Amino acid sequence: MSERRTAFEIYWEILVFCRTSQSFTGIVNRCNLNSKTGQEYLGFLVVKEYLVEVADGDKIRYVSTERAGEYIALFNSLYRKLFDTAPRFKL
Repeated sequence: MSERRTAFEIYWEILVFCRTSQSFTGIVNRCNLNSKTGQEYLGFLVVKEYLVEVADGDKIRYVSTERAGEYIALFNSLYRKLFDTAPRFKL
C-alpha cells in the first residue's frame, strides 16, 4: 500500500529540487505532479517567496530562495523526529 504525500512533503521536494534552476516541466516530472497541481504548488511557493521565477531567454525557470532554506531545515528536523530518518524523494 503506497502512502500519499502531504502538501508539506511536496513543498519540500520542490524546494530541494529547485536549489538549482529548474523548468516547470522538470519540476512536475521529478515531483510526480500533474500540470494543474504543479501550477498551484509553484504559485503558492512563489507568493510565499520560497521560489522565484527567473527568465531564461523566453522560458521561465524556478529557483529556491534563501527563505526556502529555513523551511527545508525545519521540515527536515520535524521529519527526523517523527520518523527517525531523513526525508527523501518518494519516487
